[in-house]
Parts: sequence; C-alpha cells; structure tokens
Amino acid sequence: MTQLNQCAAAGRKFGVSEDPRFRDLLGLSVWKQLPDAVRRRFGRHLGLGESVVYRGTVVAMRLSIVGRTLAYLARIIGGPLPYDLSSVGQAAIVSVTEDGAEKGQFWIRQYGRASGFPQVVHSSKRFAGPTGIEEYVGAGIGMALKVCALPDGLSFQSAHYFLQVGPYRLRFPAWLAPGDLTILHRDLGQGRFLFSLTLKNRLLGELIHQDAVFQDSED
Repeated sequence: MTQLNQCAAAGRKFGVSEDPRFRDLLGLSVWKQLPDAVRRRFGRHLGLGESVVYRGTVVAMRLSIVGRTLAYLARIIGGPLPYDLSSVGQAAIVSVTEDGAEKGQFWIRQYGRASGFPQVVHSSKRFAGPTGIEEYVGAGIGMALKVCALPDGLSFQSAHYFLQVGPYRLRFPAWLAPGDLTILHRDLGQGRFLFSLTLKNRLLGELIHQDAVFQDSED
C-alpha cells in the first residue's frame, strides 16, 4: 500500500493565502501527490463569510426500499440524505462558506427534482474530534470522518456517529448506526469533478448511492 492511499495524520502550515486544514489532515507528502485541481479546491482560502459555488448535474442515483425510508425519516433532522430518484438529470449546486464561529465550513447542497422545490442539504464541517474532522447535519447529530487520499482525489468515510447535546456527547453503538457512509471527490480533468455518496449497511448492503458531476467555479 502506497503512502498516497493511506489515511495520514500530521501536517504543516503553509502560505497565508491558502487554507492548511485539509493539508494538515493528510500530511505534506501525501498532499503533494494529489492532483493540482484537488489541492486548489480543498486548499482554497475563504475569508469570514466568503463562499465558493460549484454547479453541476446529478448523473446517477440508487435507493433501496430501506434506503428510501431512511432518507425520508432523516428529513426530521434536516434531510441530509438524497431521497428523490427524479433528481437524476437535474441541476445540482454546492456552496461552501467559511464558518468563523466554529472555525469550520458550512456546506449547502441543492438538488433539483422533476417537480416541487429542490432538496436542500445543510451541514457543517468542523476540524475537531478524534479524527480531526467532523460533520454536523442537524439536531445535534454528527459523524466523525476519516479522510484518505486517492490517486485522483479524496475519500471521506464515516468513523462513527454521535449525538451532541451541549458539552455532552453520546456515541452511537455500531448496531444503531445507519451504515457506513463514504463520500468521494474524484477529479475528472478540465475543471470537473465527481461527487459520489454511498451509504452501505453491513447486513442490508447498499442503501443509497448518488453521483453528481460539478464544474469548478469561476473566480
């Protein structure tokens, strides 16, 4: 197994015009092996309240019966999972905004649907916790993520889920977790990248899968 494929810890600071947080998670040597376009996207410095927007299209989606039910139930906490198969072929927008209060990032994903309002997913990435990065989706629900380098991008994998209530945190046991969530960011060249989300349960197999292709934003 090469160093590129390993999850790394350690990192180093770099120029003031760049954001070092993802570089710190991976480590300098691993970061340098990523495609230039990936480093630009995840190393881009955003000022307080500043946003970057990516536009694209949902190109594939699969939902099992259990996955569809889970995605609909998850709307109670803000709808963090895609739930409408009619979004395939529809426009998708992702915006990333710097969160000054928590020193993290707000992510908003909007998926068009064949009818009705688009689905809007809100989440907050915070560079904290035992793995160095966590994602909060609403109602105190969050998950710790493991970030790994791929030859053409990055992989974000759920390490565990938790409930945060004030200063207290309850870690969900494995049997209560919905499954293993994997998000891939793969560079496609020519300023395009693939966003892929897969939720798999150890007993029930694949519950949800979504692919969307995005275009780099214009400064």
